[in-house]
Amino acid sequence: MTAALTSGARANRAGSSAISLSAHKRELGTFAVSIPFFAYTACFLLAPTAIVVIGAFQAADGGFTIANFAKLFEANTIAAFATSILVSLASAVIGAIVGALASYALVIGSKPNGLLRRMISAISSVLAQFGGVMLAFAFIATIGINGMGTVLIKQLTGLTVNPNWLSSLPGLITIYCYFQIPLMIIIFLPAKQTESRGGNTFQYWTRVAGPILAPRFISAFLLLFASAFSAYATAAALFSQRSILVPLMIQGAMRNEMDPNQQGFAQVLAFAMIVVVAVVMLMSHAVEKRAGQWQ
Repeated sequence: MTAALTSGARANRAGSSAISLSAHKRELGTFAVSIPFFAYTACFLLAPTAIVVIGAFQAADGGFTIANFAKLFEANTIAAFATSILVSLASAVIGAIVGALASYALVIGSKPNGLLRRMISAISSVLAQFGGVMLAFAFIATIGINGMGTVLIKQLTGLTVNPNWLSSLPGLITIYCYFQIPLMIIIFLPAKQTESRGGNTFQYWTRVAGPILAPRFISAFLLLFASAFSAYATAAALFSQRSILVPLMIQGAMRNEMDPNQQGFAQVLAFAMIVVVAVVMLMSHAVEKRAGQWQ
């Protein structure tokens, strides 16, 4: 009897050890799989952020200084931030509203796994990443001074498109909406699809759209704002000689070879952009957290 109990105890300990070893191996496997992600994040997010923060408080001789922040409150710098915020807000508002309406129409007008919804999702995924110089060239080739659309409009209607329209703020906002709307569809469509079940129209908009979809809409809008605020290449291709946006002002400061202090000022501008985007992301996280309370 004693031998049997001893044998059972040993078997239990062996089983517990095997389970513990298996769990430990799974944890090690999970950690090993996560290493590339953390390495990528450290190389392309944390390290550049640290370089910018350190450079913002570093003088030309390598010492500590806050003199780099002196130009941050000059009129042209404030105007660049105001213009960047205006363009980001306008494109985010248009992108959020149009994208949300498109998501709503897609949910009520197509099957969950239908061809139309899958096509729109795939096209939106591609267009949301279509930016930079390629996007600027596409608009210039279409409605630029000698663009195909410009020539066609003149031949058919006799009207001449303003050649400076693409290099204006309304033109830039329109171009930004080209990738903002698809991005909104990608972000908002899953939430809209999940929460569009049951109830009549009044019940849906008062009990579902308000407490659940509204926070998600606000969160998506904040993400669109951050996306437009940090965009650079498209605006650089259209405004090559004017630093009307903060990213373009950073470009001008980095290329300035006459004043060595401009390098520090560029780091200050980048640091300020990081602060703005961080605040927007914290607001988005708070809204998402509030939305999770309704689920």
